[in-house]
Formats: sequence, structure tokens, C-alpha cells
Amino acid sequence: MEKATSQTLRSQEHFLAGEIARQIMLVAGASLLVAACARIAVPLPFTPVPLTMQNFAVLLVGLSLGSKRGFAALALYLAEGAVGLPVFSPTGPGGIAQLLGPTGGFLLAYPLVAWLAGYVMERGRKNFTRAAVGGVLAEVLLFTGGLTWLAFLTHSVAQAFRWGLYWFLFAEIIKIMMAAGIATRWQRSSGK
Repeated sequence: MEKATSQTLRSQEHFLAGEIARQIMLVAGASLLVAACARIAVPLPFTPVPLTMQNFAVLLVGLSLGSKRGFAALALYLAEGAVGLPVFSPTGPGGIAQLLGPTGGFLLAYPLVAWLAGYVMERGRKNFTRAAVGGVLAEVLLFTGGLTWLAFLTHSVAQAFRWGLYWFLFAEIIKIMMAAGIATRWQRSSGK
């Protein structure tokens, strides 16, 4: 009897260790997805804020992985960038300087944005409408952080909106719809 209990405990320990490793790999992989999407950047001549696919990846991570793992992935992403790994958009200076520059408010909001998107997605049927609502709410949070920081840097709310909002609205709507569609399909296919 003791031998069977001991084997069951070892089996459970192996399963738990495997599950922890899987979760760590998901979080690390998600941070790398955001880093890869940051490389898809179009600098705009009239603003220091580039058009990137980062926001799409942040939404996708939050909607797909949920609030806790989404937050962890984006906190890891910021840590990677802060220590100098080339994970931020190539149009910026990188490292801590990028976190303190014009895009810093957007970047620093990412963990909370992923958390909010995941939180909304976890609270009911995982359908496109819920994912889109989560994406919209998360984008409101993202732009609140980004525009607040830009207003602080420029000493002008109007300038912050010119640099950080107007040029991006249409692209952000597309990113929300893409992330919501992919996350919904992924949630359905994974049975979550």
C-alpha cells in the first residue's frame, strides 16, 4: 500500500513539475511573441510613437493566456527590455531609455493591459464579443497610460493626442478585431 502511495505521489510531483515548466514556457514564449511583433514597426515622421504590431500581441497574449499569465508575460517582456535585450521597437533607443521616452507610458501599461484583457475574457463565455470588449477596454487603459505619459513629457494634452492617438485609431481597431478573432478560435480549439 505504501509503495503504491509513494508511486502516486512521485507521479503527481512529475505532473506538477511538468505543468510548472509548461506554464513558464507559455509565459516566456508570449513575451517573445510581443518582442517579435515589436520588430514590425513603421516610424511615422510626425510623431515619435511608431506604428507597431506590439499592441496586437499584448492583446492576444492577455486574451489567450488570461489575466495572470498575461500579466506575467508582459512583466517579463518589460524586464527583458529594461536589461537591454533588443525586445522593444527598433525605432527607439532601447533599454531603460525607451521606458522613459515617448513610448514609455504605453510600454509600462502593457502588463495591466494584458491583465485586463485576460480578466474580461475569463469572466464568461469565451466568444468574439467578449474578446472584442476585453480588447477595447484594454486599449482604453493602454492609451490612457500612453497619453498621460506623453502629456507629462510634452506639457500638452493636445500634443499628446496628436502624437499618440489620432494616427493610430484605425490600426488599433483592426488589431483588436484580429486579436479577438484569433484568441476566440484558440480558446475554442484548446477547450478552455
